[in-house]
Amino acid sequence: HLSKVFWPKNKVTKRALLEYYHAMAPVILPYLSNRPLSLKRNPDGIETKGFFQKDAGKNFPSWIKTVPFEAASTGKQVHYTLCNDKATLLYLANLGCIEMNPWNSTYKKPGKPTYLIIDIDPSEKNTFDQVVETVQATAQVLDKAGATFYCKTSGASGMHVYVPLGGKYPYETARDFGKIIATEVQQLLPATTSLERSLAKRGNKIYIDFLQNSQGQTVASAYSVRPSIQPQVSAPVLIKEVKKGLHPAQFTIFNMAERVAALGDIFYMALGKGNNILQCLKHLGH
Repeated sequence: HLSKVFWPKNKVTKRALLEYYHAMAPVILPYLSNRPLSLKRNPDGIETKGFFQKDAGKNFPSWIKTVPFEAASTGKQVHYTLCNDKATLLYLANLGCIEMNPWNSTYKKPGKPTYLIIDIDPSEKNTFDQVVETVQATAQVLDKAGATFYCKTSGASGMHVYVPLGGKYPYETARDFGKIIATEVQQLLPATTSLERSLAKRGNKIYIDFLQNSQGQTVASAYSVRPSIQPQVSAPVLIKEVKKGLHPAQFTIFNMAERVAALGDIFYMALGKGNNILQCLKHLGH
């Protein structure tokens, strides 16, 4: 069903999605390999709600690698899919997995994340320029901490800031560090940001989310397509590009390969050695 329309407004088909992942496999696979995936499937395109699938089940072909983990919510064993090669990537896309949602940690070190994620999540009333302002404030705090970090659009309405940890710390430590960063950012922008998870209590403010840093939580990977109104991609951006006028609609399946050809993979160090949290805390006065 390659001619099935996944994005009706733009008349973009499943074929275009598979062609994107085929072309971008060498770039995206490092961000997926050895990480359990939560499969979000939209087999009838973006205008349907879709569904989540965590367990690969018996219908998956035997050549697809899976890894068992006990689900925290049910206590049942779940066989999570690992996407370690192009064939698996294309198989998943063909199932309607428009986006790729890996754990923050690998199955080999499940309790120790490769990176910390600060998710800048706006309400419907916020502008993307306000999202940019929040990322700039996050960069200011991380610079003060002496931390390396990398930014990407979420591919939807927000942005993600990744702080490499190199699998050296448990999730609890990463999450506590994330809370300190988020608190300092919120203090810089009290009028437009909030640490309140509840949308009803938060109001029309940007949520600085540090709670995504738990085993089993997932965020769309770098270079993942998103089921937005057009085929947008979660695109790594240089910090100098994070300025007024930036918008996630700039990055789609039709221009990402060209961008990577020009810039290379500007996000790869998010998978690198990692920051020293104790040193960062000292720089922040904690």
